[in-house]
Amino acid sequence: MNYQPIAPLSGIAGWRFMQRTHESQQAAFVQGAELQREVTYFKENIGKITTAEDLVGDYTLLKVALGAFGLDERLADKFFMKKVLAEGTESDSALAMKLTDPRYREMAVAFGFGNAGGAMTGLSDFGQRITRAYEVRQFEKAVGEGDNSMRLALNLEREIGTYANSASPETTAWFELMANPPLKEVFQTAFNLPKEFGQLDIDRQREILQDANERLVGSSSMAAYQDPENVDKLLRTYFAREQINNGPGPLTPGMSAVTLMQNAVTAAVNFGQFNRNS
Repeated sequence: MNYQPIAPLSGIAGWRFMQRTHESQQAAFVQGAELQREVTYFKENIGKITTAEDLVGDYTLLKVALGAFGLDERLADKFFMKKVLAEGTESDSALAMKLTDPRYREMAVAFGFGNAGGAMTGLSDFGQRITRAYEVRQFEKAVGEGDNSMRLALNLEREIGTYANSASPETTAWFELMANPPLKEVFQTAFNLPKEFGQLDIDRQREILQDANERLVGSSSMAAYQDPENVDKLLRTYFAREQINNGPGPLTPGMSAVTLMQNAVTAAVNFGQFNRNS
């Protein structure tokens, strides 16, 4: 019987439990028979794969490869993934470079099929690196089956460093984050921005996120998340907002500020739509 991760409580209390038990729970989870079969198969066979066509032609190899980058939902889209991988990342016209979601570009870089250096699958540590990423993401996926907010928090805790250490944490990193749906959801929830937020001009979205970030951690730069205390503050706020969203009342602490922010963003969206229709 495979181990199923647990978070017996929701919200910040459940998150603290997950933080304390994360390592031991993940260690138990990755010993599952099915996961071990997939990991072993990938390690034993990926070195034989030299083209995108080879990869998409093997169900298990493609499943592990996609899962390692959080793209499990693309498993049936073989033609699409073949194109993403085969065109590489060295041309601005390559499909991976046109897609806003950075996970496609990361996968295309990792496998290297369409790049000048060729397939990276023959490297001695390639199978180990990909299967390790697969195990981590599959654990997070299993956690999400019980509580998706825990999955999103684990994902953010793991990935936020990439954006915090970006060469341009004040600008480019925010645009890249907005193209990453799981990360954007955490920030949007933590700042309690309404659904209409995504309809705003992308530059305006960045400005709103930066303003909210400065109010939360004292900086508009993603570099603020180089400090673990700020990451923790963001996640505590995220879980607090989740609880408010699941049953807020007029006396809920911070509710008046949340309502003002929501109204401001909604007004900005409506104003933009009015101008377009004028």
